[in-house]
Amino acid sequence: MSEPKPDQRRTKSRGFTLVELLVVIAIVAILVALLVPAVQAVRRAAQKNNCSNNLRQIGLAVTNYETAKLHFPVAFNAPLGATVRGSWSIHGRILPYVEQDNARQRIDTHVDWHDQLASGVPQLGVPIYSCPSDPETHVRMRDGAPYVHPTSYGFNMGVWFIYDPTTGDVGSGPFRVSRSTETTSIRDGLSNTLCAVDVKARTAYIRNVDTIDSTLPLGASHFEGVTGQLKLGPGIETNTGHTVWCDGRVHHTGFTTTFAPNTKVTYTLDGVEYDIDYNSQQEGRDLTRPTYAAVTARSYHGGGVNSVRMDGSVGFIPNSIDLQIWRGLSTIDGGELLGEF
Repeated sequence: MSEPKPDQRRTKSRGFTLVELLVVIAIVAILVALLVPAVQAVRRAAQKNNCSNNLRQIGLAVTNYETAKLHFPVAFNAPLGATVRGSWSIHGRILPYVEQDNARQRIDTHVDWHDQLASGVPQLGVPIYSCPSDPETHVRMRDGAPYVHPTSYGFNMGVWFIYDPTTGDVGSGPFRVSRSTETTSIRDGLSNTLCAVDVKARTAYIRNVDTIDSTLPLGASHFEGVTGQLKLGPGIETNTGHTVWCDGRVHHTGFTTTFAPNTKVTYTLDGVEYDIDYNSQQEGRDLTRPTYAAVTARSYHGGGVNSVRMDGSVGFIPNSIDLQIWRGLSTIDGGELLGEF
């Protein structure tokens, strides 16, 4: 039999062997493993930057409010000798200055927000009130319908003491119960006083405790065993701190500097350890019991929290900040000239 001519021979294409295919898959897997953390890091950096921009806009809104009114907004209205169920927050009072004037026109900040649910404003998700890194800023439901909306930012209400309903005395921060603050009252200087910082939506917390201890906590386990109204549990919806941006109480729209940023404040219930906030007595709900609060600045950024000062400048505050410096940044007349943190 004669040999086929060269042009008559079939040329067979050579495919991948199994070993070669496995090598390619391994190389792709390695590249993906290297790429994913880099992408995630870029995403986290972008979210952190967007969060900082939110705080910059909040700080500018507070400044514009002061320019228009000649004072900064009150945190909560609780007239002496009367109890109130709710009062509009700083977030609600600055709505016209965060491009939400239509929402502001639908409400009356002199009337309890509970009585204005039909306006749709308490359920509104104002974009700059939610940190893009916070996974729990979705609307809070009640009876199958939207009820209120959380926030990721708290305003500075001082170190620990918030309000005494018998005397009208207020805390050391620039945002206070039933008392507005003028620029001249911030003797430490606007650049040395915090305005707002990161907090986490749906924080576990305790309020209206059975026995109020006015002692400034020395450690993060100070509240272990405290009894009162426990707003915490295994389901995220039972942890309701910072879930009502329209409510001016410290556990919803404020923070204090009792503890350094991202300190885990422990409370154990049924064998489960929670990271909590604390409000000894809801502002405006009792005629004699004072309010002390440990509402900690927290974020999902890692290593610290974003912040804006009263002059509108923004910065990142590390968890390692000296506690006395941190507390000094929250007071308006402590005599500190702290400069850069």
